[in-house]
Amino acid sequence: MTARFVRTLTAAALALGAAACSSSSGDPLAADGGSAKPADGKTVVVGSANFPENVLLASIYSRALKAKGVKVEEKFNIGSREVLYGQLKSGSLTVLPEYNGALLAYLDPKTTAAGTEAVDAELQRRLPAELGVLDPASAEDKDSLTVSKETADRLKLTSVADLAGKAGELVIGGPPEFKSRREQQFKDVYGLTFKEWKPTADTTANALKDGTVQVGNVFTTDPRIVQLGLVTLADPKNLFSVQNVVPLVNKAGVDATATAALNAVSAKLDTAGLTALMKRVAVDKEDPSAVAADWLKANGLG
Repeated sequence: MTARFVRTLTAAALALGAAACSSSSGDPLAADGGSAKPADGKTVVVGSANFPENVLLASIYSRALKAKGVKVEEKFNIGSREVLYGQLKSGSLTVLPEYNGALLAYLDPKTTAAGTEAVDAELQRRLPAELGVLDPASAEDKDSLTVSKETADRLKLTSVADLAGKAGELVIGGPPEFKSRREQQFKDVYGLTFKEWKPTADTTANALKDGTVQVGNVFTTDPRIVQLGLVTLADPKNLFSVQNVVPLVNKAGVDATATAALNAVSAKLDTAGLTALMKRVAVDKEDPSAVAADWLKANGLG
């Protein structure tokens, strides 16, 4: 909302896009000319990447913390993982909604960990001492390669492997950082070299429908997959790993109350619920903060 990345993974030039997954109109942390100030230790600073699902998740985290009396500052729509990770490590951000598989691939592009438990265990080993992940949600938003039904029927595509021998004729779209994260992996794992890469950000699903691109990185919780009749290709070689939603935190900035509040969110958040919330945000264009408030109230958390 790939991935998400998230919907969903590796370079160090732009940042979450996962995801699974997005372009930023500006960095809220850079209003002072780029010298972000660390949190004061009394306020939990909740950040987000610059795509709708991550903003929604950050809103849920923020409101859940406030409901427990935690003082919160919101810094949403910052940018991609390459930007966010450094801000969290420095303490400028305290809490960030992440996707465990995408984060692990960012830290270790050659990881072979599979499954939520294995990925989370490897994450704990790879993260620096300042950072940690809390309980993962069952909600999962994986990166995917998705095509229109017309393209799937015409080229007889059901899996990413079916793109072999055909990718050279196809334009692929996704977040701006998708190419740097995934191009080599597609070559190594599936032997795919695409004709052209286009940065389509959050419009990827629509670009597939109108033919601007023929293959796209769409997060699996994106309701437009169903709405537009798109086809998500199977990933038999597991290039896209598990992508459970998980709070990534700067340990010094979260106490027991904050930790319990965030873990309570993870305990309630599932994939079906996240997909329904994303329909309200991405299709119905409702305010993410209001959608977050409704979900927290319905689950007894806010």
